[in-house]
Amino acid sequence: MENLILGAFCLILFFFIFTGLPLLGALALGFLLFFGYGLYRGHSFGAVLKMAWQGVLSVKTIFLVFILIGMLTAAWRASGTIGYIIALAVRFIRPSVFLLLTFWLNCAVSFLLGTSFGTAATMGVITLSIGETLGISPLYSGGAILSGTYFGDRMSPVSTSALLVSVLTGTDIYRNIGNMARFTLVPFGLASLFYLVLGLWLPGIGQVGAMVSGLYDIYNFTPWLVLPAVSILTLSFFRVSVKKNMAVSIVCALALCHFVQGWPWWHLLKILVTGYHLSDPEYSGMLSGGGITSMVRVASIVCLSASFGGIFKGTGLLKGIESLFQHLKKKVGTYLSIILAALFTGMVSCNQTLSIVLTHQLCSSFVQDREQLALDLENTAVVISPLIPWSIACATILDTTGAPHTSIALAVYLFLLPVWGLVKSRSAA
Repeated sequence: MENLILGAFCLILFFFIFTGLPLLGALALGFLLFFGYGLYRGHSFGAVLKMAWQGVLSVKTIFLVFILIGMLTAAWRASGTIGYIIALAVRFIRPSVFLLLTFWLNCAVSFLLGTSFGTAATMGVITLSIGETLGISPLYSGGAILSGTYFGDRMSPVSTSALLVSVLTGTDIYRNIGNMARFTLVPFGLASLFYLVLGLWLPGIGQVGAMVSGLYDIYNFTPWLVLPAVSILTLSFFRVSVKKNMAVSIVCALALCHFVQGWPWWHLLKILVTGYHLSDPEYSGMLSGGGITSMVRVASIVCLSASFGGIFKGTGLLKGIESLFQHLKKKVGTYLSIILAALFTGMVSCNQTLSIVLTHQLCSSFVQDREQLALDLENTAVVISPLIPWSIACATILDTTGAPHTSIALAVYLFLLPVWGLVKSRSAA
C-alpha cells in the first residue's frame, strides 16, 4: 500500500511538471493523498492533522526569515545595491576569462542574496546576455551560472536551504557554513580551473557593450551602495544571528533608498511588501522583484513539504523505503546511500525543499554527528536537486536566464561536491 501511495504521488508530480501546472497544486494533492493514507491507517482526522502541524512546527523559525529575505531583496533592488554590484562587475569581464568570471560573479551574488532564483534573475541574466555579446554559447554560460547560483544557496547565511538544513539537524548555521567553506575548497578550485580552461579554449568575439550603461540613468551610484552587502558579510563573520544580520542590512538599504535614491519613506513600505518594480522592460527582468509577497510561494512549498514529513513520521509511510536504504547502507556505505537517497527524493519530489526534508528523514539515523549530517545534506540533497532537469531547482534557473537544459552537463561544481564527499568518505574508511 505504501509503495502504491508513493507511486501515485510521483505520477501526480510528473503530470504537473510535464504539463507546466504549478507545483504547489501537485503538493496540495500530495497532502490530500498522504492525509487520506493516515486516515486509512486508522488515525483520526485530528491525529493526522496534528502530525502535519508537528511537521510544520519543526521548521517554524524559517518563516520569519522568509519575510526578512523578501524585504531584504526588495530593499537591495530599490537602493541600487544590486545594480551597483552588477555595474562594477562587468568592467572586469574579458572573453577568455568570461566563463570563470561568470561562475565567480554568480557565486558572489548568490552568497550575498542567499537565493539561487534571485541570483539567476539578476547576475544570471546579465552574464548570459554578456556571453552572447561575446559570442559565447548559452550552453556554456548556463552551466557556469547554474553552478554559481547554488554556491550561495548552499552556504550563505541568508540562504533558506542552509537555514532549513540547520533547523532539521538542530545545528548552528554559522558552524555549518564554516564546515562547508572548508569542504568546498577543492570542488570550488577544480570548478574554477575547468571554467578557466574551457573559456580559454572557446573562441570569443565582440566586446562588452553599453548594456549596463542604462543603470546609471536608473540609480544614483555611489560606493555607499555596497554597505548593505558589506554589513551582511561583516556581521556573518562575527556570527550575529541571521535575523539581526538581515534586519541591519534592510535598515541600511532603506536609508540608501531614501537619502541616495530619493524614495519617500511612505513608498518604501509598499516596496518591502510587494517588491521593487521597474517600468523599463530592458532592465525590469534583472532588477525587479523581491518583497514579502515574493516569498509566499517558497513558504507554501516549505510548509507543505514539512507537513509531509510530519505525516510520514507519524504514519510510518516511509518505513519500507527507510528499510531499503538501511539495507543499502550496509552494502555500499553511508555516504553513497545518502547520495542515492538524495537522487531518489530529488527525482520524485521535483523540488529542493522536499528533497532536503525527505533525505533527512530517510538518512538521519545513518550519521550520529549532527554537524556531519548537515554537511552531508548540503553536499547531496541541496546540490543534486538542481541537476535533475524536471526539478524546479533546475528548470527555474535555466528558464529564467534563457539557457538550454543541456547546460546541466557543464554545472561541474554541483557534480564535484557529492563526488568529493564520496572520495573523502572512502579515504576515511
